[in-house]
Amino acid sequence: MGQHEKIATSLPVGVAEAVGASLAGVDAELARRYPGDPGTRQPVHTVYVPADAFDAGTVRTWGDEALAALDEHAPDAACLARVLGLSDELAEPVYERVRAKLTREPVEDLRVDFEDGYGPRPDDEEDEAAARTARLVHEAYANGTAAPYTGIRTKCLEAAVRDRSIRTLDIFLSGLVAAGGLPGGLVLTLPKVSYAEQVAAMARLAGEFEKAHGLEAGRIGFEIQIETSQSILAADGTATVARMIDAADGRATGLHYGTFDYSACVGVSAAYQSSDHPAADHAKAVMQVAAAGTGVRVSDGSTNVLPIGPASQVHEAWRLHYGLTRRALARAYYQGWDMHPAHLPTRYAAVYAFYREGLEPAAARLAAYVARTGGAVMDEPATAKALSGHLLRGLDCGALDDEEVARLTGLSRAELEGFRDPGRAG
Repeated sequence: MGQHEKIATSLPVGVAEAVGASLAGVDAELARRYPGDPGTRQPVHTVYVPADAFDAGTVRTWGDEALAALDEHAPDAACLARVLGLSDELAEPVYERVRAKLTREPVEDLRVDFEDGYGPRPDDEEDEAAARTARLVHEAYANGTAAPYTGIRTKCLEAAVRDRSIRTLDIFLSGLVAAGGLPGGLVLTLPKVSYAEQVAAMARLAGEFEKAHGLEAGRIGFEIQIETSQSILAADGTATVARMIDAADGRATGLHYGTFDYSACVGVSAAYQSSDHPAADHAKAVMQVAAAGTGVRVSDGSTNVLPIGPASQVHEAWRLHYGLTRRALARAYYQGWDMHPAHLPTRYAAVYAFYREGLEPAAARLAAYVARTGGAVMDEPATAKALSGHLLRGLDCGALDDEEVARLTGLSRAELEGFRDPGRAG
């Protein structure tokens, strides 16, 4: 006790400074390319609605139809638990939270579709639809009925539809600005991207629009939809998707996997096109690694098996959708696509079961880490970040409540967010 160790060094004076200088470029590159997670809410799904079907009541209509499907095919917690295999412990809290979510906020992310779901139309018709969509989106945000995230998917930037894509984007964004400005939850999706140069072109369009309206540089971001084999592997054998993130010049917000276009592109027959096919797993794994640390989020695709028809058919489709969603969550794909209102019950059931199952173990491990009391698992800072991330995502979507998380962890939301970004710790 009280004895001080003799400290010796051997490196010449100035070596550390010289090493630092030699790595300054790398430091800057790491900060630029890998800023980390943005710390904002990530929606658990994206709902696609064709532009000609979108109206002021779309979000509420989806919620009402989802509730009607529950009423008809799973009128109580026990019934839904039997269909999906939920434990007795989870059945009631999951069912109650699903119904509450469908009443309060049935859609987290809405994309008005001008691409495959809309198809080719006369120019004057698409012009009108783009202007109408801008007006409806503005009104929805103004009156509080919008999904938290809302935007459009234009056609792609390939030669045949490029001018149409640019014009629709311009009309939509110009309409929003004229109506009062771009909403905070605005999301744009660029489909069928094959080359990084197409991403760079989209970034240029965003920049030109910002200049035209005096907007802050970088205000407009966009998602990149991965639907072609060329978006995963370039002709020279390199990973194209990593180039695309770089080509976006900081504007890329997400990579969205397109299940059916990608599957068809690599030759998967229609009967086997699914988000759990090995080809899909490979593509998403490449997306995931390319996006790691960049702040770009990865989204899974969809299932085209709709929960419609007699109860037996609906239940079978629900089990499929629930299983695919749980599988994606376990693989850290925290977002997916939903194609029909009756997909919403199983989307939220899967998400809520996932986060509620992990609540107590994650909270206990994080509390032990903070208290430095140890336990059956030895956790490191990176794991603490993952544990807090699980709890924060559960809070964002409504699977968990602030009170129960605080009770189990002894931490406030601000303190949880501090694990994600130590600079924000309170």
